[in-house]
Amino acid sequence: MAGTKKVALITGANKGLGLEIARQLGREGVTVVIGARDIAKGQTAANTLQAEGLDAHAVKIDVTSAEDIAALPAFFATKFGGLDILINNAGVMKEREGEVNAETLRSTFEANVIGPFAVTQALLPLLKASLAGRIVNHSSILGSLTVNSAPDQISTEWLAPAYNSSKAALNMLTIIQARQLADTKIKVNAAHPGWVKTDLGTDAAPMETPDGAKTAVRLALLPEDGPSGGYFHMNDTLPW
Repeated sequence: MAGTKKVALITGANKGLGLEIARQLGREGVTVVIGARDIAKGQTAANTLQAEGLDAHAVKIDVTSAEDIAALPAFFATKFGGLDILINNAGVMKEREGEVNAETLRSTFEANVIGPFAVTQALLPLLKASLAGRIVNHSSILGSLTVNSAPDQISTEWLAPAYNSSKAALNMLTIIQARQLADTKIKVNAAHPGWVKTDLGTDAAPMETPDGAKTAVRLALLPEDGPSGGYFHMNDTLPW
């Protein structure tokens, strides 16, 4: 892409982990674009970062909206001349809303798997044109088959059928995308932020948001010799 300043899109970034990831990338000199379903909330978040001296913008993106996704390539090509970093952060956990049924799984997979896949596919030409394209899929340790199958590592209360299986599927997409893009400069990795104090993580979580953002930020800024096709928390590799 033209210019030397990196441009990043973080989906679901008007609050919580997404906003903090944008903040930390902005502090590293990256132009950050906050993706939000509600553009007014996205712009408010961008204004907050701008007030902190960061180069922040907003774009409307509901990852379940084909229309929103289709508009992304032209937005980035026209406004910024390209895109270097995509962080698929937007996601849902619906088990807390009541009975888990087939519709719970459908809507969860739409947001947590199909949405990230569609956003990535739409923006892939721009990422391929980048000198250091990076894709970070925000997963969870709850997507680990190894962890879910071990009673000594996870209690039954954390066995959420829709959420956990969607993150396992996102992990698989990470592996496949990394292999398919192995002959490009793009690196694709999955990040587990940790159990973080957010709307999803609740106040019971032990980690603060700034620490939870660190893994995705590290993977977004990987050097040329960095890994691709991995599953990480901080500097640790996690079991699939």
